[in-house]
Amino acid sequence: MSAADLKSRVAQALGGVTNPRHGRDIVAAGMVRDLAVDEQGSVSFTFVLTRDDPGALARQARKAVEGVSGVTGVKVNLVDSAAGGDGPPARPAGRPPAPPAPPTPDELPHLGKVLAISSGKGGVGKSTVSANLAAALALEGHRVGLMDADIYGPNIPRMFGVDTKPEVQGGKIHPLDAHGVKLMSLGFIVERDAPAIWRGPIIMKIITQFLRDVAWGELDYFLVDLPPGTGDAQLSLTQIVRLHGAIIVTTPQEMAVGDSLRGAKMFERVGVHVVGIVENMSYFVCPHCHTRSEVFLAGGGARLAAELHVPLLGQVPLQAGMAELADSGKPIVVSEPQSPAGVALRDLARAVTARVAGLSPALPITAPR
Repeated sequence: MSAADLKSRVAQALGGVTNPRHGRDIVAAGMVRDLAVDEQGSVSFTFVLTRDDPGALARQARKAVEGVSGVTGVKVNLVDSAAGGDGPPARPAGRPPAPPAPPTPDELPHLGKVLAISSGKGGVGKSTVSANLAAALALEGHRVGLMDADIYGPNIPRMFGVDTKPEVQGGKIHPLDAHGVKLMSLGFIVERDAPAIWRGPIIMKIITQFLRDVAWGELDYFLVDLPPGTGDAQLSLTQIVRLHGAIIVTTPQEMAVGDSLRGAKMFERVGVHVVGIVENMSYFVCPHCHTRSEVFLAGGGARLAAELHVPLLGQVPLQAGMAELADSGKPIVVSEPQSPAGVALRDLARAVTARVAGLSPALPITAPR
């Protein structure tokens, strides 16, 4: 079959997917752009969503293409459009559009304690802490869910050694399970090399879908691994669900501490309690002589905790081989629980459990514009 014939069949399959918002198929509505098919049967296209479209449409489009005989692979570049395919709504000339009211976050009791894991900057090991904290809580017998909201770098699938696509049953996405933790990540849905070039509305749509359209079941702890910084993902999360608190991950250096301080202040400004500070890469214990060495400037986590008037929940050491274990999907608390890092992270889980035991979800406060 020629590429042109296959492209025609792919376009026909996409035309069979209807957008329930307006009853038109996604091709006629202009939601499919830049459709390309090569001689090997690889298909790529751009899929345009507005904030009012159901997020499941992108999965339906992918599934429709994958079902076409001769298709060997599918790449979807998901983008958002504030106006959508029908053009922007008309408004009187000279009158600026009224800003939309911020959504009211919901309390979701079935998720248990909802905790955001955040950092002011990248490279401090936030996802490593998130993965091991989740696995350590599961080892303690708790029911744990981990949502990977780091849409720019979804590393949780690799850290847990799972990469299959989640099933959809009864209109709900079923999370994957590894090391006793229920998992959901954009990394399960998009290709590993797909760039995440998305603006606020799409980010909020993804986070909303991961919270409300996933069959999490009854949990004791629900951890959210956020991207670094204080951007759309952080604000979207606080506008969708009432958090019990935020855990801030830093390294000892003053540059990381300063960025983490700004991240912590963002949560405080929107009414979210900062549970405490985790200092990662805090020190190094020689595996031969067991001597403890301060590799970086010491005490940054403690100084940040003191400035915020919150506890230093734990100090996690650097450890040889820890990165290789993470790359192979083996959290250190599972594979080497008696190692210095394994012990520190399991102690962190117990400190978090004790700290959040009496916390109630935050009352919503309007975020700054």
